[in-house]
Amino acid sequence: MRRLTKYMPFTYKMMIPYLLLVLMTDVFIGYISYSMLTDSRTEMAETNVRTGMEQARNNIRYQMDEIQRMSDNLFASQPFQRAIELKGTPFENYLTLIDDILPQLTAPLQLFGNQIRFMLYTPDNIYNVVPGDNLDEPIVDSDYYILPLEDITGEEWFQSLQDSKRDNIWLQIDTDQKLNNISHVRRLISFSDNKTMVGFIRITVKLEDLFGGFETFPVEEGITLRLMDRAAGTAIFQRGTADYDAGRDKFLSLHEQIPGSDLVIETLVPQKYLTQDAGRLRMVILAACTLSFVVMTLIGFVVARISGRKMSRIVGLVRAFQEGNFQKRIRFSGNDEFVQIADSFNDMAANIQELINRVYVQEVSKKQAELEALQAQINPHFLYNTLSTIGSLANLGEIGKVTQMVEGLSHFYRLTLNQGNVYIELKKEMEQVETYLDIQRVKYADTFNLYVDVDEEIMHMQVIKLLLQPFVENVFKHAWFGKTISIRLTGRRVGDNIELKVIDNGVGMRPEDVRKMMDGHSQTGGYGVKNVNERIKLRYGDEYGVTIASIYGAGTTVQLLLPAGHTDRAEIEEQSRR
Repeated sequence: MRRLTKYMPFTYKMMIPYLLLVLMTDVFIGYISYSMLTDSRTEMAETNVRTGMEQARNNIRYQMDEIQRMSDNLFASQPFQRAIELKGTPFENYLTLIDDILPQLTAPLQLFGNQIRFMLYTPDNIYNVVPGDNLDEPIVDSDYYILPLEDITGEEWFQSLQDSKRDNIWLQIDTDQKLNNISHVRRLISFSDNKTMVGFIRITVKLEDLFGGFETFPVEEGITLRLMDRAAGTAIFQRGTADYDAGRDKFLSLHEQIPGSDLVIETLVPQKYLTQDAGRLRMVILAACTLSFVVMTLIGFVVARISGRKMSRIVGLVRAFQEGNFQKRIRFSGNDEFVQIADSFNDMAANIQELINRVYVQEVSKKQAELEALQAQINPHFLYNTLSTIGSLANLGEIGKVTQMVEGLSHFYRLTLNQGNVYIELKKEMEQVETYLDIQRVKYADTFNLYVDVDEEIMHMQVIKLLLQPFVENVFKHAWFGKTISIRLTGRRVGDNIELKVIDNGVGMRPEDVRKMMDGHSQTGGYGVKNVNERIKLRYGDEYGVTIASIYGAGTTVQLLLPAGHTDRAEIEEQSRR
């Protein structure tokens, strides 16, 4: 007893993969969108910080270069050094101070944009001391100092410079660290022996002035900016309160080297600053994907319900065709693909019924072999599989492909029926094969190639129909073994005959398989081969027919030999009696 199963329309079955596809698509698009937006936000924030660091680097480098030029001018000025080394009367020393020393110290103060302290230390205390502002207080205005060298010779930092022979450098000395200043220091060497130190220059500037502002570094949002002395491995300036002990993995660390120095700008950007909009983006994308899924689900159910009813009627018609009932017709209202399918089926059914009546009632004995071949081609399996493919494409919304397959299927059967005529132009026969391949191309995409090489002079000659399509169909059924396959159709006139060939580069056949196929005993398409061969011999004689040459693993060539012209065997015998 056949077990009853619950019926579920094919269109609703297709809803399951459709909904899964929609869900996977929404999840994928949502994930990609979230990742891209988060990455874009992170990249934008990082770019802004890097831009600020580059601006700070350029500003620091520019001001350091300006101060370096001040130092270079004094170092290279012979009049300035001679004035320092001059030993004269107090009055002469005073005049030298007024005329040669002070102009060299005050000019840079007026030209430099920020507030600096310009200190000149001279030996022997030969000049009057110019104390300037209090060095223990923050820099308020630019000022200059002339101080005795003995004030710093006992300092630890000065002794360190003397011992290490370092010179013309930037470092923090005295109160610089407490006041967030940095100083450029340099010895002045006598021109007479290039060894004796005749003075010492110190130019001090505020670190905040070097950076030139902190608008691009929102320290209130957790960003920390530091100026590092790479040689000493210490931080000489810091803005922000990053907790370094919490772990560097919680920060994006960016560095910018200041050219020509051991100073490095370091910026620590917390990860929460980079991803501060992630939560809001996640909620927006989740809402959009959920709405998309709901809308696509409703659309899918509506389309499935409408299409399902029409497909059920089409399937009923196909089943009626399988049972031999070609009188049944269907009608759809509207002007869409289903209407075209219904009209094509109705036309096909009418043509088939007309063909059956004409062939089986009027010419049963003469055309029995052709009817068998025709029935072999118009088989319900090919038709049903094609309709199933049409149904799948319709559910997926591939309207263009549905139309293409329906038109191809209709055109294929119109050519097959050929208005009941046995003979057909070779051009039409080739068109039928190409129509069959167009249907297969929708199914198999671009996984096979067709090459046609038929002489134009034989294209309008009459041949019996359905000669080439069975062999082309066998290529798809039995010769295909790889990802792609190539089919070549050739035709030429050889004397008074026509030679047609169907060539493929498929799996090929062994000699015993070829013999079985020609005898009609093979299970791999032999019936169609024998049917075509017998039809040719029935129409034209035993000297014509089908020849198969095949190499196993290399491909198959099918040769069809026909007379050049519309002539059957009865006409040939009558012509020979004349």
